[in-house]
Amino acid sequence: MRLPDPAVLARPVTWWRRQSLRFRVTAAATAVLALALAVSAYVFVAVLGEALVRRIDDQVYQRGREIVALSDADRLSDPVVSADNTIVQVLDRDGRIVDATPNTDRLVPLLPAEAREAAVRAGEPLFLDGRPYALPGTLRVRVLSADHGVTVIVARSFAEVESSLVTTGHVLIAGMPLLLALLAAVSWLVVGRTLRPIALLRRGAAEVGATARTRRLPVPEARDEVHALATTLNDMLGRLEEADARQRALVSDAAHELRSPLASIRLQLEVALSHPEGQDWKETAEGVLEDTLRLSRLAEDLLALARLDEGRLGRREPVHLAELARRTAERHGLALDLAPGPSPVVVGDALDLRRVLANLVGNALRHATSAVRIGVRADGTVAELTVTDDGPGIPPEDRERVFDRFTRLDDARSRDDGGAGLGLAIVRTTVEAHGGTVHLEDASPGLRAVVRIPLAR
Repeated sequence: MRLPDPAVLARPVTWWRRQSLRFRVTAAATAVLALALAVSAYVFVAVLGEALVRRIDDQVYQRGREIVALSDADRLSDPVVSADNTIVQVLDRDGRIVDATPNTDRLVPLLPAEAREAAVRAGEPLFLDGRPYALPGTLRVRVLSADHGVTVIVARSFAEVESSLVTTGHVLIAGMPLLLALLAAVSWLVVGRTLRPIALLRRGAAEVGATARTRRLPVPEARDEVHALATTLNDMLGRLEEADARQRALVSDAAHELRSPLASIRLQLEVALSHPEGQDWKETAEGVLEDTLRLSRLAEDLLALARLDEGRLGRREPVHLAELARRTAERHGLALDLAPGPSPVVVGDALDLRRVLANLVGNALRHATSAVRIGVRADGTVAELTVTDDGPGIPPEDRERVFDRFTRLDDARSRDDGGAGLGLAIVRTTVEAHGGTVHLEDASPGLRAVVRIPLAR
C-alpha cells in the first residue's frame, strides 16, 4: 500500500495559513453555520415527518374506532361514508368485504389474511404500496378487530405527507445558500470592522521610525482587547523611549568624559614633541599614564554598567558579606561593626559585590572628616550592609539624584578627585541586579549608605 505524499497533504494547510485573518474567520464561521443549518434542517425534516405521520395515524385510528363502534352496533351504512379521503374496508369472519367506502375495491382486501392477523396483534400502523390496488402512492394502514369476527381495515394516502416533506426540503435547499451568503457577507463586514483598529495599529507601528520616538499608536475608543493591546504597546513605546533616552545620554556623557583625558594626553604629547630638548619625559609619561588609568577605569565602569543593564550577573554563588567587609576594612584601615551570630550569606557575584563595597568606601573616604565605618547584620530575610562617614553629608533632595550616571553635586568633586560620576550608579545597578535596594540616609553627623540584599535560602 502506497502512503500519500506528506507534501501533498500539507498543501491545503499551507494555503489556509497564507490567507488573511478576515478570510479565515469568515470562512470558518460560514462553514460552522452551514454544518449547523444542515443538521438543523435534517432534524427539522425528521421531526416534521414524524409529526405528520403521527397525525395521519391518529386520524386513521379514530376513524377505525368509529367504524368498529358502528359495526358492533350494526349501524354501518352501505357504502361506508368516506371522511377526509379515508379508505375503509369491513371484512367478515371469512375474509370477504361486506362494506367499504366508494374509493376502494370491494372485492380485494388491502391486506391478505396473514398480514391482517399480524397487524391486529401488533396494534401498530404500517405502510402499504397502493399501486397494486389502483391507488396512487403509499398508504398508511391500520387494522382493527370488531365483534363477531369482523375486521376493519382503515387506510389513508401518505402522498400529502410526502409532498409536504418534499416542499419543505426544497425550501430549505433553496434558502440555505442564500442564508449562508448573507451570513458570509455580514461576517466579512463585521470582521473587517473588528480588525480595523488592528490595521490602524499596524499602520501606526509602520510609521514609528528611528526619528519618530515620541509617536504613539492610535487607541480605539472601545474598551476591548484591541484597546488593551494598543495601551500596552504605547506603554512599551514609552519604556523604549526612556531606555533610548538613557542610552543616548550615557553615550553623550561617556563621550564628554572621554574627551577630557584624551585631550590631556594629546596636549602633553604635542608639547613634548614640540619641545623635546626641554621636556621631562618621565613627568610626561607619568601624566599620560594617569590619564590612561582614568580612561581604563571609565571603560571598565561602562562595561560593567552595560552588563548589569542586561540583568546579567557574572556568577551566582554564596557570598559571605562579613568576610567581604572584613577584607575591605583591613585594606583601608576602617572600623568594622559586625552583628553577633553567623555571617549573612547572599547569592550573587562576589566581584560585583566587592565593587559595590569599594565604591561606597571610596566615596565615603573622599568626604569623611575623620572616620569611616562598615557594618554588616542580618535583618529578617535580608542582609544589611552599611558604610558610614562623618563628612558634610548630602542634602535630602539630592540623595536620589546622586545615583544617576555622571552626576556630580558640586565643583569640588572634580573629575580628578571624584571620578566620572559612575560609582554610585554602578552600586545601585549592581544591587538591583541582586534583587536588593540601596539608599542614603542621615548619620548625624555625616552620611550612611544602606544596602539591603535578600539572604540566601
